[in-house]
Amino acid sequence: MDNVNEKNPLEKFTRWFEEAKHTEAALAEAMTLATADENGCPSARMVLLKSATDKGFIFYTNLESQKGLELATNPSAALLFHWKSLKRQVRISGVVEQVSEEDADAYFASRPRGAQIGAWASEQSRPMKSQFELEKNVAKFTAKFGISKIPRPTYWSGYCVIPKRIEFWEDRAFRLHNRVLYTFDDKKWDQRNLFP
Repeated sequence: MDNVNEKNPLEKFTRWFEEAKHTEAALAEAMTLATADENGCPSARMVLLKSATDKGFIFYTNLESQKGLELATNPSAALLFHWKSLKRQVRISGVVEQVSEEDADAYFASRPRGAQIGAWASEQSRPMKSQFELEKNVAKFTAKFGISKIPRPTYWSGYCVIPKRIEFWEDRAFRLHNRVLYTFDDKKWDQRNLFP
């Protein structure tokens, strides 16, 4: 059982995440990202965590995608990690900020070349006539960039979810699960246990 006196949930997350990387069959970094439009209508999808820092949780995407447009209108989000192998989940909610141009450039440059081409080729979240349309775009941008360095598209960047609430959940026998909620207020984390 986890130490219930841990004061920093970001440190606790890092420890759990490292454990998950060793026990999950694949993609321990997969997380559900929930956003909402200007009317409060929610939408959720799986994305990949690219880093967890002292500030928050970072992922990258097309800014013109549904999630990008929703975050531009309503810069709040929720994340959910579920690690089946450990029988644990982490729920996070907070405000969202775009990462710096320098950070976006650096991460884009670290991506495989095919993923860089894909960022140019995919008009993410927009209607597509057929798979062939995407394949034509891939061929077009592959030819355009040739063997030269591929620049980051202006519509592609990252977001940092700055947490205000983090809840850790662990499975226990007879559904007497362990739930610990951290809330950030007045420059410090408050910790409390919750009934399962």
